[in-house]
Amino acid sequence: MEVYSSENEQREALVRFFADNGKALVIGVIIGIAALVGWRYWHNHQNDSMMKSSAAWQQVNTALTSDADQQRVDAAQKFADSNNNNYGALTSMDLARFYAEKGDFATAEKQLKKALTQTKEENLQSLINLRLARVQLQGKNVDGALTTLAGVKPAAWSALADDVRGDAQLIKGNNQAARDAYDKALKANPPQALQALLRMKLNNLSS
Repeated sequence: MEVYSSENEQREALVRFFADNGKALVIGVIIGIAALVGWRYWHNHQNDSMMKSSAAWQQVNTALTSDADQQRVDAAQKFADSNNNNYGALTSMDLARFYAEKGDFATAEKQLKKALTQTKEENLQSLINLRLARVQLQGKNVDGALTTLAGVKPAAWSALADDVRGDAQLIKGNNQAARDAYDKALKANPPQALQALLRMKLNNLSS
C-alpha cells in the first residue's frame, strides 16, 4: 500500500541533494597553520566517510524493494543502525515504506521515529514527520498523527501537512475542522496534483 505519493517529488529532490552534496562540509574558522593541518586531516576523513556511506546507501536502497527477502531487509536494517546521519535516516524511511506496504504500521512507525533522530536537516525532518503522520493514521492513531504534524515547521511543507491534518480531522468526525484544513492547504498554492486532490476532498464534504 503506497502512503507517500503526495511527497514523491520532495523526497526525490532530497535524495538528489544528499547524493550531490554528500561531500559538503561546514568549515569553521581556521586559526594558524596547526589548525589548518588538523582541519585538512578531518576534512579528508569526513569526505571519505560520506562517500562510503553514499555508495553503501545506494546499494541497500536499490535492494530494498517490496518483495525483498529477509537478507536484504537485514542488510538495510544493519546499515540504518550503523549510520547516524542523513543516509541512515533515508534507509530508515525506506524500511518504514517496506513495512507499511506490508501493513505492519507499528514497525513502520518505529522506523520513522528512528529516522527523526538520525538527521538534523529541517526539510528531511518535515518529510519524515509527514510520512509518520500518514502511517499513524493508517494505524488508527489519529491523535498521534495530529501531534506529529505539529513538528512540520517550514512553510514549504504546510500544504501537505494541512492535507494530512484534514484527513485526521475527517476520521475523527470533525468535518468543519477538516474543511478548514483543506481550505488552508489550497490557499498555500500547492502543486496542481495536490490542488485537484484537495478540491475533490472538499467536494466530498459538501455532498
